[in-house]
Amino acid sequence: MEIQPPQPTLRLPADCSIAGIRAVYELIRNLLSQQRDLQIDCSAVDKADVTSVQLLLSATRTADEQGGRLDLTDLSQNLRTTLQRAGVPSSAISERAGAEQSETK
Repeated sequence: MEIQPPQPTLRLPADCSIAGIRAVYELIRNLLSQQRDLQIDCSAVDKADVTSVQLLLSATRTADEQGGRLDLTDLSQNLRTTLQRAGVPSSAISERAGAEQSETK
């Protein structure tokens, strides 16, 4: 049995609207340039808009193209609603119920 090490985790700030998305972009870009897999804790997101959606979809695609994985955990209700309003199907993002989960093989 091989135990996989936990993915590095980034906790999104409360403001992931257009006003604060540049800093979030820089954090995600820097982390994905250093590692293939990333877990993003979305529990604190209070403000989200289409820029948040675009960034998370793009980051998911980037991780996939690099042979890695980006998991969103604990989506706040606000972010979940924003994704639904934007018409994002749940299959477009990889969501896990909590950061405490780990995969074993």
